[in-house]
Amino acid sequence: MQVTLENEKENVVKLDITVPAKEAADAYNNAVKRISQYVNIDGFRKGKAPRELVERHVGVDRIKQEALEGIMPRVLSQAIDENKLDVITQPYITSYNYNIGEDLKVVAKVETRPEVTLGDYKGLTVDVEDSVIADDAMDRALENLRTQHAESKIITDRETKDTDIVKIDFDGYVGEEKIKGGEGKNYSLDLAHSTFIPGFAEQLVGKKLNDEFTIEVTFPEDYHDEKLKGQKANFKIKINEISEKILPELNDEFVAKVGPFKTVDDLKADIQKYLDQSRENANKNNSENEIFKAAIANAKVEIPQSMIDREAQSLLAEYKNRLAAQGISWEMLTKAQGEKELLDNLNEDAKTRIKNSLVIDKIAKVEKIELERADLDKKFTELSAAYRISQQDLYKQISKNPEILSSMSQQAMNDKVRDFLLQNNTVNIVPPKKSK
Repeated sequence: MQVTLENEKENVVKLDITVPAKEAADAYNNAVKRISQYVNIDGFRKGKAPRELVERHVGVDRIKQEALEGIMPRVLSQAIDENKLDVITQPYITSYNYNIGEDLKVVAKVETRPEVTLGDYKGLTVDVEDSVIADDAMDRALENLRTQHAESKIITDRETKDTDIVKIDFDGYVGEEKIKGGEGKNYSLDLAHSTFIPGFAEQLVGKKLNDEFTIEVTFPEDYHDEKLKGQKANFKIKINEISEKILPELNDEFVAKVGPFKTVDDLKADIQKYLDQSRENANKNNSENEIFKAAIANAKVEIPQSMIDREAQSLLAEYKNRLAAQGISWEMLTKAQGEKELLDNLNEDAKTRIKNSLVIDKIAKVEKIELERADLDKKFTELSAAYRISQQDLYKQISKNPEILSSMSQQAMNDKVRDFLLQNNTVNIVPPKKSK
């Protein structure tokens, strides 16, 4: 087999491949045998019809196509390996000349990995603002714990407070038109933590049990439903139940019920340990990010538009899936924010993601950083915990979709390279800047 390479635009390489006549003829004959196994030809059992009848029945062009499908994966793989091409896409055939008894001539194209020129990525010094613990962090943690173990008390003899939980019937209208999905029966609403339209929960304060009334609210200008943006709406409300949270007293008896603690001081020590670890983790993560950004900024790479387009399409598909899960369509979003701006942002994100990946791969290659079984095992453990599925179920999903394993491997390599960068650069943890 002979292969001639020609570099075309950007990172596209054209391969002119010549397959010897005998090899091409063997591929054609094997294709005839395969096709004869499933075609019905009068007077012959499947697989027994002579070549001439199979050609007449299905056509020579169809047989050549079958022969190419059988031989070209191996031929293309051999051409790529022998010429040490670092490809990023599957090669595709643009033309071929296939005559039995003659050499097979094939022209194929493939995209290769863009060349990355690394700048300084070791011996750097970066400043990272300290992720300080808020002064009231301990108080908030204790309050959250008490809230989680609060008891609910039904109230019948007073008006609602802004800390109460109410059960309501509601029915919404814009003018005379009923709001689609704007109704509920015996809906439980925490007045202190409402996610309803601004002003909704506030107008339920100061009401009594069984009160029926109407409130007026205005939908935000950035509301996801185009028809409701900025619209005034009326909601008919009925208070079915009022309850208040009774927080337990913070004492030794309480902390013994919520964990392996004997005293309040034991609990506070455990919370402080958690806060300190969170601070340390945040500083480490921010340090990795800043060093990584510096290494990326110092590297140079020309990214072909074809790569950007493919990555942007992948990001767009992911984005649309996330929107759909929230009940928002792409069309609704483009009306609100403008399609051009959204697509421009996706293109920039695609460039960033591609450059990050290329630089990571280049550093790994230069520094001979390789994945080990333990790296993938760690990633399996992380993903199974994050998605709350067993590792056995995760293995099953990967067996059905090998792309998941490829993504996991890339994430594991990202982690190793980021850790390498952290170990080979200097980070100064500095006090955070004061807000103006």
